Amino acid sequence: MLRRVIGGWRILGMKAPRFPRVVLLVCLACLSCGALAQDEKSAFAIPETDEGLPGMGPIRRYDWFQDLWERRRSAWAKTVEQDQGAVVFLGDSITQGWGGALGAAFPELKVANRGISGDTTRGLLIRLEEDVLAVKPSAIVLLIGTNDLEEGATPEIIASDMALLLAELKEYDADMPIVLCEVFPSSESMRRPSEKIQRINELYLDLVKGDPQIIYLDTFNLFDDGNGDAIPAEFPDLLHPNEAGYAKWAAALRPVFATLGFSETEDDFVLEEGFEYLFNGYDLTGWGYRITPEEDKVSARNWKKSDPKGAAEWPFVEEPVAFDGLEVTPDGRFAAINGRLVATTPPERRKVQKLHTTREFSSDFVLKMEFRATPETDSGIYIRGPQLQCRDYALAGPYRDLKRYKPQDWNEIVITVKDDVAVCTCNGEVLEAAFELPEVGPIGIEGDKGQMEYRRIRIMEM
Repeated sequence: MLRRVIGGWRILGMKAPRFPRVVLLVCLACLSCGALAQDEKSAFAIPETDEGLPGMGPIRRYDWFQDLWERRRSAWAKTVEQDQGAVVFLGDSITQGWGGALGAAFPELKVANRGISGDTTRGLLIRLEEDVLAVKPSAIVLLIGTNDLEEGATPEIIASDMALLLAELKEYDADMPIVLCEVFPSSESMRRPSEKIQRINELYLDLVKGDPQIIYLDTFNLFDDGNGDAIPAEFPDLLHPNEAGYAKWAAALRPVFATLGFSETEDDFVLEEGFEYLFNGYDLTGWGYRITPEEDKVSARNWKKSDPKGAAEWPFVEEPVAFDGLEVTPDGRFAAINGRLVATTPPERRKVQKLHTTREFSSDFVLKMEFRATPETDSGIYIRGPQLQCRDYALAGPYRDLKRYKPQDWNEIVITVKDDVAVCTCNGEVLEAAFELPEVGPIGIEGDKGQMEYRRIRIMEM
Protein backbone atom coordinates (compact mmCIF):
# COMPACT_ATOMS: atom_id res chain seq x y z
CA MET A 1 0.00 0.00 0.00
CA LEU A 2 2.89 2.33 0.81
CA ARG A 3 4.29 1.83 -2.72
CA ARG A 4 0.86 2.56 -4.23
CA VAL A 5 0.58 5.83 -2.32
CA ILE A 6 4.07 6.98 -3.39
CA GLY A 7 3.36 5.79 -6.92
CA GLY A 8 0.22 7.87 -6.96
CA TRP A 9 2.19 11.02 -6.28
CA ARG A 10 4.52 10.18 -9.18
CA ILE A 11 1.64 9.58 -11.61
CA LEU A 12 0.35 13.04 -10.76
CA GLY A 13 3.80 14.45 -11.57
CA MET A 14 4.47 15.20 -7.94
CA LYS A 15 7.62 14.45 -6.06
CA ALA A 16 6.96 12.22 -3.14
CA PRO A 17 7.47 14.04 0.16
CA ARG A 18 10.33 12.83 2.30
CA PHE A 19 8.26 11.63 5.25
CA PRO A 20 9.86 9.13 7.56
CA ARG A 21 8.54 5.66 6.73
CA VAL A 22 7.02 5.23 10.20
CA VAL A 23 4.92 8.38 9.74
CA LEU A 24 3.52 7.08 6.49
CA LEU A 25 2.66 3.72 8.05
CA VAL A 26 0.82 5.42 10.91
CA CYS A 27 -1.17 7.56 8.48
CA LEU A 28 -2.11 4.55 6.40
CA ALA A 29 -3.18 2.67 9.52
CA CYS A 30 -5.47 5.52 10.45
CA LEU A 31 -6.96 5.55 6.98
CA SER A 32 -7.56 1.79 7.19
CA CYS A 33 -9.26 2.08 10.58
CA GLY A 34 -11.44 4.85 9.25
CA ALA A 35 -12.47 2.72 6.30
CA LEU A 36 -13.33 -0.18 8.59
CA ALA A 37 -15.31 2.10 10.86
CA GLN A 38 -17.20 3.42 7.86
CA ASP A 39 -17.97 -0.14 6.73
CA GLU A 40 -19.19 -1.02 10.23
CA LYS A 41 -21.45 2.03 10.36
CA SER A 42 -22.86 1.41 6.90
CA ALA A 43 -24.07 -2.03 8.01
CA PHE A 44 -26.51 -0.19 10.27
CA ALA A 45 -27.32 2.69 7.94
CA ILE A 46 -30.80 3.58 6.76
CA PRO A 47 -31.38 2.13 3.28
CA GLU A 48 -30.99 4.82 0.65
CA THR A 49 -34.36 4.11 -0.97
CA ASP A 50 -37.67 2.51 0.06
CA GLU A 51 -37.41 -0.11 -2.67
CA GLY A 52 -37.89 -3.61 -1.33
CA LEU A 53 -38.50 -2.50 2.27
CA PRO A 54 -41.46 -3.81 4.28
CA GLY A 55 -44.37 -1.53 5.10
CA MET A 56 -45.80 1.61 3.55
CA GLY A 57 -45.21 4.43 6.04
CA PRO A 58 -42.54 7.14 6.12
CA ILE A 59 -38.84 6.46 6.70
CA ARG A 60 -36.87 9.43 7.91
CA ARG A 61 -33.57 10.29 6.24
CA TYR A 62 -32.61 13.63 7.76
CA ASP A 63 -28.87 13.95 8.34
CA TRP A 64 -29.21 14.14 12.12
CA PHE A 65 -31.49 11.10 12.15
CA GLN A 66 -29.23 9.00 9.95
CA ASP A 67 -26.28 9.78 12.20
CA LEU A 68 -28.24 8.92 15.36
CA TRP A 69 -29.66 5.74 13.80
CA GLU A 70 -26.19 4.43 12.91
CA ARG A 71 -24.57 5.39 16.22
CA ARG A 72 -27.21 3.76 18.42
CA ARG A 73 -27.52 0.63 16.32
CA SER A 74 -23.74 0.20 16.11
CA ALA A 75 -23.53 0.48 19.90
CA TRP A 76 -26.29 -2.11 20.41
CA ALA A 77 -24.51 -4.56 18.13
CA LYS A 78 -21.71 -4.70 20.71
CA THR A 79 -24.07 -5.56 23.59
CA VAL A 80 -26.10 -8.36 22.01
CA GLU A 81 -24.66 -11.02 24.29
CA GLN A 82 -25.09 -9.10 27.54
CA ASP A 83 -28.66 -8.11 26.61
CA GLN A 84 -29.85 -11.69 26.04
CA GLY A 85 -33.28 -12.36 27.56
CA ALA A 86 -34.02 -8.72 28.38
CA VAL A 87 -37.41 -7.04 28.37
CA VAL A 88 -36.97 -4.83 25.31
CA PHE A 89 -38.51 -1.35 25.20
CA LEU A 90 -38.95 -0.53 21.52
CA GLY A 91 -39.88 2.86 20.12
CA ASP A 92 -38.83 6.42 19.34
CA SER A 93 -37.58 9.42 21.35
CA ILE A 94 -40.08 8.81 24.14
CA THR A 95 -38.51 5.41 24.73
CA GLN A 96 -34.95 6.64 24.11
CA GLY A 97 -35.53 9.50 26.54
CA TRP A 98 -35.89 7.05 29.41
CA GLY A 99 -32.13 6.57 29.14
CA GLY A 100 -30.35 5.13 32.14
CA ALA A 101 -33.41 5.68 34.31
CA LEU A 102 -35.12 2.72 32.62
CA GLY A 103 -33.26 0.16 34.73
CA ALA A 104 -33.87 2.18 37.89
CA ALA A 105 -37.61 2.26 37.17
CA PHE A 106 -37.73 -1.55 36.98
CA PRO A 107 -34.95 -2.83 39.26
CA GLU A 108 -36.22 -6.42 39.25
CA LEU A 109 -36.09 -6.66 35.45
CA LYS A 110 -33.30 -7.02 32.95
CA VAL A 111 -34.15 -4.31 30.41
CA ALA A 112 -32.82 -3.13 27.06
CA ASN A 113 -33.69 0.28 25.60
CA ARG A 114 -34.15 0.13 21.82
CA GLY A 115 -35.62 3.56 21.26
CA ILE A 116 -34.29 5.89 18.55
CA SER A 117 -35.37 9.51 18.60
CA GLY A 118 -37.38 10.38 15.50
CA ASP A 119 -38.09 6.79 14.47
CA THR A 120 -41.28 5.66 12.77
CA THR A 121 -43.30 2.47 12.73
CA ARG A 122 -41.73 1.45 9.43
CA GLY A 123 -38.30 2.23 10.82
CA LEU A 124 -38.90 -0.34 13.57
CA LEU A 125 -39.78 -2.91 10.92
CA ILE A 126 -36.43 -2.40 9.22
CA ARG A 127 -34.32 -2.79 12.35
CA LEU A 128 -36.39 -5.35 14.24
CA GLU A 129 -34.26 -8.41 13.49
CA GLU A 130 -30.84 -7.01 14.44
CA ASP A 131 -31.81 -4.64 17.26
CA VAL A 132 -34.50 -6.65 19.01
CA LEU A 133 -34.88 -10.30 18.03
CA ALA A 134 -31.12 -10.86 18.21
CA VAL A 135 -31.24 -10.51 22.01
CA LYS A 136 -33.99 -13.17 22.36
CA PRO A 137 -36.26 -10.86 24.38
CA SER A 138 -38.40 -12.22 27.21
CA ALA A 139 -41.03 -9.56 26.49
CA ILE A 140 -41.55 -6.43 24.38
CA VAL A 141 -42.90 -3.03 25.42
CA LEU A 142 -43.93 -1.24 22.24
CA LEU A 143 -44.74 2.47 21.77
CA ILE A 144 -44.61 3.94 18.26
CA GLY A 145 -46.60 6.00 15.76
CA THR A 146 -46.43 9.65 16.78
CA ASN A 147 -43.61 10.58 14.37
CA ASP A 148 -45.47 8.95 11.46
CA LEU A 149 -48.17 11.58 11.93
CA GLU A 150 -45.68 14.42 11.75
CA GLU A 151 -44.46 13.00 8.43
CA GLY A 152 -48.01 13.01 7.05
CA ALA A 153 -48.91 9.32 7.34
CA THR A 154 -52.56 8.43 7.82
CA PRO A 155 -53.68 6.41 10.85
CA GLU A 156 -54.59 3.57 8.46
CA ILE A 157 -51.05 3.38 7.03
CA ILE A 158 -49.55 3.53 10.52
CA ALA A 159 -51.81 0.70 11.66
CA SER A 160 -50.92 -1.40 8.63
CA ASP A 161 -47.23 -1.14 9.52
CA MET A 162 -48.05 -1.99 13.13
CA ALA A 163 -49.85 -5.12 11.89
CA LEU A 164 -46.67 -6.22 10.10
CA LEU A 165 -44.57 -5.46 13.17
CA LEU A 166 -46.81 -7.49 15.47
CA ALA A 167 -46.94 -10.35 12.97
CA GLU A 168 -43.14 -10.56 12.90
CA LEU A 169 -42.92 -10.55 16.68
CA LYS A 170 -45.56 -13.25 16.94
CA GLU A 171 -43.90 -15.36 14.25
CA TYR A 172 -40.61 -15.13 16.14
CA ASP A 173 -42.17 -16.32 19.41
CA ALA A 174 -45.86 -17.13 19.78
CA ASP A 175 -45.59 -17.06 23.59
CA MET A 176 -43.53 -13.90 24.14
CA PRO A 177 -45.64 -11.22 25.90
CA ILE A 178 -46.08 -8.02 23.91
CA VAL A 179 -47.23 -4.93 25.80
CA LEU A 180 -48.68 -2.50 23.26
CA CYS A 181 -48.94 1.03 24.67
CA GLU A 182 -51.41 3.44 23.15
CA VAL A 183 -49.83 6.42 21.39
CA PHE A 184 -49.57 9.24 23.94
CA PRO A 185 -51.55 12.45 23.45
CA SER A 186 -49.65 15.43 22.07
CA SER A 187 -51.02 18.58 20.39
CA GLU A 188 -52.24 20.04 17.12
CA SER A 189 -49.34 22.52 17.41
CA MET A 190 -46.94 19.56 17.18
CA ARG A 191 -48.70 18.27 14.03
CA ARG A 192 -50.15 15.46 16.10
CA PRO A 193 -53.88 16.28 16.51
CA SER A 194 -55.87 14.37 19.09
CA GLU A 195 -58.43 12.95 16.67
CA LYS A 196 -55.71 11.29 14.58
CA ILE A 197 -53.91 9.87 17.60
CA GLN A 198 -57.16 8.46 18.93
CA ARG A 199 -57.89 6.98 15.52
CA ILE A 200 -54.49 5.24 15.54
CA ASN A 201 -55.24 3.80 18.96
CA GLU A 202 -58.65 2.57 17.80
CA LEU A 203 -57.02 0.79 14.87
CA TYR A 204 -54.31 -0.66 17.13
CA LEU A 205 -57.00 -2.03 19.42
CA ASP A 206 -58.82 -3.60 16.47
CA LEU A 207 -55.56 -5.35 15.52
CA VAL A 208 -55.09 -7.03 18.89
CA LYS A 209 -58.65 -7.75 20.06
CA GLY A 210 -58.96 -11.39 20.98
CA ASP A 211 -55.19 -11.97 20.98
CA PRO A 212 -54.07 -13.16 24.45
CA GLN A 213 -50.39 -12.70 23.58
CA ILE A 214 -50.75 -8.92 23.35
CA ILE A 215 -51.51 -6.81 26.42
CA TYR A 216 -53.07 -3.53 25.34
CA LEU A 217 -52.28 -0.73 27.80
CA ASP A 218 -54.43 2.41 27.97
CA THR A 219 -51.74 5.10 27.99
CA PHE A 220 -53.71 7.76 26.12
CA ASN A 221 -56.20 8.54 28.89
CA LEU A 222 -53.36 8.27 31.39
CA PHE A 223 -51.83 11.47 29.96
CA ASP A 224 -54.91 13.18 28.50
CA ASP A 225 -55.48 16.72 29.81
CA GLY A 226 -59.23 16.28 29.37
CA ASN A 227 -59.26 17.87 25.92
CA GLY A 228 -57.29 15.21 24.08
CA ASP A 229 -53.90 16.89 24.43
CA ALA A 230 -50.87 16.10 26.59
CA ILE A 231 -50.77 17.40 30.16
CA PRO A 232 -48.26 20.31 30.11
CA ALA A 233 -47.02 19.60 33.64
CA GLU A 234 -45.93 16.14 32.48
CA PHE A 235 -45.12 16.94 28.82
CA PRO A 236 -43.48 20.40 28.81
CA ASP A 237 -43.00 20.41 25.02
CA LEU A 238 -46.35 18.60 24.49
CA LEU A 239 -44.50 15.60 23.07
CA HIS A 240 -41.92 14.21 25.48
CA PRO A 241 -42.61 13.25 29.10
CA ASN A 242 -40.57 14.74 31.91
CA GLU A 243 -39.62 12.89 35.09
CA ALA A 244 -43.21 12.98 36.35
CA GLY A 245 -44.49 11.63 33.04
CA TYR A 246 -42.02 8.75 33.00
CA ALA A 247 -42.96 7.93 36.60
CA LYS A 248 -46.61 7.57 35.56
CA TRP A 249 -45.70 5.38 32.60
CA ALA A 250 -43.54 3.16 34.81
CA ALA A 251 -46.34 2.86 37.38
CA ALA A 252 -48.76 1.76 34.64
CA LEU A 253 -46.38 -0.98 33.51
CA ARG A 254 -45.43 -2.43 36.92
CA PRO A 255 -48.71 -4.31 37.50
CA VAL A 256 -48.36 -5.89 34.07
CA PHE A 257 -44.80 -7.06 34.77
CA ALA A 258 -45.92 -8.48 38.12
CA THR A 259 -48.71 -10.48 36.48
CA LEU A 260 -46.26 -11.76 33.86
CA GLY A 261 -44.13 -13.04 36.74
CA PHE A 262 -41.15 -10.75 36.14
CA SER A 263 -41.39 -8.95 39.50
CA GLU A 264 -43.02 -8.88 42.96
CA THR A 265 -42.74 -12.62 43.48
CA GLU A 266 -42.87 -12.50 47.28
CA ASP A 267 -45.07 -10.88 49.94
CA ASP A 268 -43.97 -10.54 53.57
CA PHE A 269 -47.41 -9.54 54.91
CA VAL A 270 -48.31 -10.84 58.40
CA LEU A 271 -51.97 -11.69 59.04
CA GLU A 272 -53.55 -9.74 61.92
CA GLU A 273 -54.92 -11.60 64.91
CA GLY A 274 -58.56 -12.56 64.53
CA PHE A 275 -58.52 -12.51 60.71
CA GLU A 276 -58.49 -15.44 58.30
CA TYR A 277 -57.56 -15.50 54.62
CA LEU A 278 -60.30 -15.85 52.02
CA PHE A 279 -57.66 -16.29 49.30
CA ASN A 280 -54.67 -18.51 50.06
CA GLY A 281 -52.36 -16.74 47.61
CA TYR A 282 -51.37 -19.67 45.44
CA ASP A 283 -54.56 -21.18 43.94
CA LEU A 284 -58.31 -20.60 43.61
CA THR A 285 -59.42 -22.98 46.34
CA GLY A 286 -62.62 -21.64 47.92
CA TRP A 287 -63.58 -19.61 44.84
CA GLY A 288 -65.76 -20.32 41.82
CA TYR A 289 -68.30 -19.09 39.27
CA ARG A 290 -71.96 -18.85 40.27
CA ILE A 291 -73.98 -19.52 37.15
CA THR A 292 -77.62 -18.51 37.32
CA PRO A 293 -79.73 -17.36 34.36
CA GLU A 294 -81.21 -14.39 36.21
CA GLU A 295 -78.22 -12.93 38.03
CA ASP A 296 -75.17 -13.94 36.02
CA LYS A 297 -75.98 -14.32 32.34
CA VAL A 298 -72.65 -12.89 31.22
CA SER A 299 -70.69 -15.33 33.36
CA ALA A 300 -72.79 -18.16 32.02
CA ARG A 301 -72.12 -17.19 28.40
CA ASN A 302 -68.39 -16.83 29.00
CA TRP A 303 -68.26 -20.16 30.80
CA LYS A 304 -70.05 -21.89 27.94
CA LYS A 305 -67.63 -20.40 25.41
CA SER A 306 -64.64 -21.71 27.32
CA ASP A 307 -66.40 -25.12 27.64
CA PRO A 308 -63.89 -26.78 29.97
CA LYS A 309 -64.47 -30.52 30.12
CA GLY A 310 -67.95 -30.30 28.69
CA ALA A 311 -69.12 -27.45 30.89
CA ALA A 312 -71.49 -26.29 28.18
CA GLU A 313 -73.64 -29.29 28.95
CA TRP A 314 -74.06 -28.33 32.60
CA PRO A 315 -77.38 -26.82 33.63
CA PHE A 316 -77.63 -23.43 35.27
CA VAL A 317 -77.21 -23.91 39.01
CA GLU A 318 -77.19 -21.63 42.00
CA GLU A 319 -74.37 -23.55 43.63
CA PRO A 320 -70.91 -22.31 42.55
CA VAL A 321 -68.66 -24.19 40.16
CA ALA A 322 -65.55 -24.46 42.33
CA PHE A 323 -61.96 -24.06 41.14
CA ASP A 324 -60.26 -25.76 44.07
CA GLY A 325 -56.63 -26.50 43.27
CA LEU A 326 -56.57 -24.49 40.02
CA GLU A 327 -54.20 -21.56 39.58
CA VAL A 328 -56.17 -20.14 36.63
CA THR A 329 -59.87 -20.30 35.76
CA PRO A 330 -60.58 -22.43 32.67
CA ASP A 331 -61.39 -19.30 30.64
CA GLY A 332 -58.19 -17.55 31.81
CA ARG A 333 -60.10 -14.62 33.30
CA PHE A 334 -58.80 -14.95 36.87
CA ALA A 335 -55.45 -16.22 38.12
CA ALA A 336 -53.59 -16.74 41.38
CA ILE A 337 -50.13 -15.20 40.89
CA ASN A 338 -47.56 -14.78 43.67
CA GLY A 339 -50.04 -13.92 46.41
CA ARG A 340 -52.37 -11.91 44.21
CA LEU A 341 -55.82 -12.71 42.85
CA VAL A 342 -55.71 -11.15 39.38
CA ALA A 343 -58.51 -10.26 37.00
CA THR A 344 -56.33 -10.38 33.90
CA THR A 345 -56.46 -7.96 30.97
CA PRO A 346 -59.11 -9.48 28.66
CA PRO A 347 -58.06 -9.96 25.03
CA GLU A 348 -61.51 -8.70 24.05
CA ARG A 349 -60.75 -5.40 25.80
CA ARG A 350 -63.89 -5.86 27.94
CA LYS A 351 -65.13 -9.15 29.37
CA VAL A 352 -67.45 -9.08 32.37
CA GLN A 353 -66.93 -12.03 34.68
CA LYS A 354 -67.52 -12.59 38.40
CA LEU A 355 -65.60 -14.81 40.79
CA HIS A 356 -67.18 -15.57 44.18
CA THR A 357 -66.28 -17.42 47.32
CA THR A 358 -67.96 -20.80 47.59
CA ARG A 359 -68.67 -19.89 51.18
CA GLU A 360 -71.50 -17.54 52.22
CA PHE A 361 -71.56 -15.04 55.08
CA SER A 362 -74.45 -13.99 57.28
CA SER A 363 -72.82 -12.54 60.40
CA ASP A 364 -71.26 -9.12 60.88
CA PHE A 365 -67.66 -8.93 59.68
CA VAL A 366 -64.69 -6.79 58.73
CA LEU A 367 -63.34 -7.50 55.25
CA LYS A 368 -59.93 -6.13 54.23
CA MET A 369 -58.00 -6.32 50.98
CA GLU A 370 -55.69 -4.28 48.77
CA PHE A 371 -56.14 -3.59 45.06
CA ARG A 372 -54.05 -2.21 42.22
CA ALA A 373 -55.44 -1.21 38.83
CA THR A 374 -53.90 -0.50 35.45
CA PRO A 375 -55.12 2.75 33.79
CA GLU A 376 -58.88 2.91 33.13
CA THR A 377 -59.51 -0.47 34.76
CA ASP A 378 -63.08 -1.30 35.77
CA SER A 379 -63.72 -3.90 38.48
CA GLY A 380 -65.78 -4.36 41.63
CA ILE A 381 -66.16 -6.13 44.96
CA TYR A 382 -69.36 -8.06 45.69
CA ILE A 383 -70.56 -8.01 49.28
CA ARG A 384 -73.24 -10.68 49.75
CA GLY A 385 -74.47 -9.77 46.26
CA PRO A 386 -74.38 -5.96 45.74
CA GLN A 387 -71.32 -4.52 44.01
CA LEU A 388 -69.02 -1.90 45.45
CA GLN A 389 -67.28 -0.23 42.50
CA CYS A 390 -63.55 -0.82 42.71
CA ARG A 391 -61.70 0.78 39.80
CA ASP A 392 -58.93 3.06 38.72
CA TYR A 393 -60.85 5.78 40.51
CA ALA A 394 -58.83 8.70 39.13
CA LEU A 395 -59.78 7.89 35.52
CA ALA A 396 -62.79 5.56 35.64
CA GLY A 397 -64.56 6.87 38.74
CA PRO A 398 -66.97 6.89 40.41
CA TYR A 399 -65.02 8.23 43.39
CA ARG A 400 -62.83 10.66 41.42
CA ASP A 401 -62.25 13.14 44.24
CA LEU A 402 -60.43 10.82 46.63
CA LYS A 403 -57.39 12.52 48.09
CA ARG A 404 -55.56 9.37 49.20
CA TYR A 405 -56.10 7.12 46.20
CA LYS A 406 -52.79 6.09 44.59
CA PRO A 407 -53.14 5.44 40.84
CA GLN A 408 -51.47 2.23 39.63
CA ASP A 409 -50.35 1.48 43.17
CA TRP A 410 -51.70 -0.54 46.08
CA ASN A 411 -54.75 0.82 47.92
CA GLU A 412 -56.53 -0.69 50.93
CA ILE A 413 -60.27 -1.35 50.98
CA VAL A 414 -61.91 -1.92 54.38
CA ILE A 415 -65.54 -3.02 54.51
CA THR A 416 -67.19 -3.13 57.93
CA VAL A 417 -70.59 -4.85 58.01
CA LYS A 418 -72.99 -4.45 60.93
CA ASP A 419 -76.68 -5.29 60.89
CA ASP A 420 -76.65 -5.77 57.10
CA VAL A 421 -75.19 -2.31 56.43
CA ALA A 422 -71.60 -1.78 55.25
CA VAL A 423 -69.24 1.14 55.73
CA CYS A 424 -66.67 1.05 52.92
CA THR A 425 -63.39 2.99 52.83
CA CYS A 426 -60.37 3.32 50.54
CA ASN A 427 -57.16 4.23 52.33
CA GLY A 428 -59.33 5.56 55.15
CA GLU A 429 -61.57 7.74 52.96
CA VAL A 430 -65.27 6.88 52.94
CA LEU A 431 -66.62 5.41 49.71
CA GLU A 432 -70.03 4.37 51.05
CA ALA A 433 -71.27 5.23 54.53
CA ALA A 434 -74.43 3.09 54.50
CA PHE A 435 -74.23 0.36 51.86
CA GLU A 436 -77.29 -1.88 52.31
CA LEU A 437 -76.79 -5.64 52.02
CA PRO A 438 -78.94 -8.77 51.99
CA GLU A 439 -78.82 -11.01 55.04
CA VAL A 440 -76.58 -13.66 53.52
CA GLY A 441 -74.31 -14.11 50.51
CA PRO A 442 -70.76 -14.69 49.26
CA ILE A 443 -67.83 -12.32 48.72
CA GLY A 444 -66.81 -11.77 45.12
CA ILE A 445 -64.72 -9.78 42.69
CA GLU A 446 -65.38 -8.71 39.11
CA GLY A 447 -63.28 -8.61 35.99
CA ASP A 448 -64.45 -6.11 33.39
CA LYS A 449 -61.92 -3.87 31.64
CA GLY A 450 -58.17 -3.69 32.20
CA GLN A 451 -56.17 -5.61 34.79
CA MET A 452 -57.08 -5.59 38.48
CA GLU A 453 -55.05 -7.24 41.23
CA TYR A 454 -56.32 -8.05 44.71
CA ARG A 455 -54.12 -9.25 47.54
CA ARG A 456 -54.22 -9.90 51.31
CA ILE A 457 -57.94 -10.72 51.13
CA ARG A 458 -58.94 -11.47 54.71
CA ILE A 459 -62.00 -11.42 56.92
CA MET A 460 -62.81 -11.29 60.61
CA GLU A 461 -66.31 -12.45 61.48
CA MET A 462 -67.88 -10.99 64.60
